[in-house]
Amino acid sequence: MDKDAIGQRNSTLRIGETQLLCLYIIFGSSGEMKQFTIFAEHALTPAGWQRDVLISVAADGRIDSVEAGTSTSNAAQKAGVLLPSPANLHSHAFQRAMAGLTERRGPDPRDTFWTWRELMYRFLEKLTPEHVEAIAAYVQMEMLESGYAAVGEFHYLHNQPGGEAYANPAELSLRIIEAAKQSGIGLTLLPVLYQQGGCDGRPLTGGQLRFANSINSYTALQEAASIALGALPPDAVIGAAPHSLRAVNRESLAEMVRFAPSAPFHMHLAEQAAEVEEVEAAWGKRPVEWLFDNHEVDERWCLIHCTQMQPHETGMLAKSGAVAGLCPITESSLGDGIFEGANYLTQGGRFGIGSDSNIRISLAEELRTLEYSQRLRDRSRAVLATPDKSTGRIMFESAAQGGAQAASRDAGAIEPGKLADLVALDAHATNLLGKSGDAILDSYIFAGDDRLVTDVWSAGRHLVQEGRHFAHEAIEQRYRQVITALGEQL
Repeated sequence: MDKDAIGQRNSTLRIGETQLLCLYIIFGSSGEMKQFTIFAEHALTPAGWQRDVLISVAADGRIDSVEAGTSTSNAAQKAGVLLPSPANLHSHAFQRAMAGLTERRGPDPRDTFWTWRELMYRFLEKLTPEHVEAIAAYVQMEMLESGYAAVGEFHYLHNQPGGEAYANPAELSLRIIEAAKQSGIGLTLLPVLYQQGGCDGRPLTGGQLRFANSINSYTALQEAASIALGALPPDAVIGAAPHSLRAVNRESLAEMVRFAPSAPFHMHLAEQAAEVEEVEAAWGKRPVEWLFDNHEVDERWCLIHCTQMQPHETGMLAKSGAVAGLCPITESSLGDGIFEGANYLTQGGRFGIGSDSNIRISLAEELRTLEYSQRLRDRSRAVLATPDKSTGRIMFESAAQGGAQAASRDAGAIEPGKLADLVALDAHATNLLGKSGDAILDSYIFAGDDRLVTDVWSAGRHLVQEGRHFAHEAIEQRYRQVITALGEQL
């Protein structure tokens, strides 16, 4: 669809009219996408870097063909540098509205994650379903403009303030789905089971009550959310997510593994030193050790953070085929610790990138922070590089492939049959002038930023053009209204 038509349709957009699906703006009134082509000056494919590449995308949003050494004559759309777009594998959308509110210290000079969490609980008391939807749409728009084509939403906000369930137990999951209709992002919805306040089974209190579910009520929530997900394009996925070993009991974790045997399965693991100590005291083993001793961890698992692992645990995770869900900006913000990246990659480990608390949405900065944390710890440079691939290349390809695996999304590479999850960079931006091959990614990640992103496609949906989301103004306007209202209450 051409840019003028998008602008014309967007001028009539009114977010909040639930029957108006913003995806019509992308597809047209028929709701169907047509085949199109992209010509890229540089493209990163499984065969490596290629020049003058023509990519054909079929009407189902999948790549039909990739041909190098071609001309621009038949291409409907053009890109300077074309890359596989990663999925953001771990997000708590509502926390975006908290950004900047947690940088004051309490009376303890060693402020930690646990004091940050108290402010988050107070913040939760103010959020309505309408707030959740508007915040999620804005976050998803920011993710797309940053270069992500999809998101794994680790969604644990389920109940009303005080803990009473909504009439529809999936009310707030539906709000995430409605947001995805507005943004067009590829969605892997991960409803979270959160049962208890710690390994001792203590009941949830205060803000935690908005997370609460029993295994039975969680099953009903899952079913309702699965039905609602049918309103999205067919690349949308639903998975399952026990919050952590602290927040679910052993029996419920085992039941979740059984009732979702093929779905993506995500869980926080070994994020905080206090968490490791609690699990070890209660269950006799460290979290990673206990999990691998009691469950068959495989390719469908995504274990988030893992910043408190010992070398033998790093090896266990690397060899399992699971994805380590790394969120370097949030892990830095909360003082979680540093993932043992070099050792993990040497043993064949897979990882992807998430924005977690959404304090900043920046794909380039997540990757830069990951590598710089390794350098600071090891007092070395180019820690994650290999003899044949640069640091930027290793990180970007790993994030694309690991994110696709964690999101259960058939993407992560520019090759026939894959979903057209693609991101284009401005090859003529000053940071990329004269660059080719891996130097493109190194310059983008370490010298540039997300302003180099020109276009993003999610399963072929062309959502970002000239660096801007097609519904940016309308989504931002609603978010501004929500932030103003929340600010008056906090």
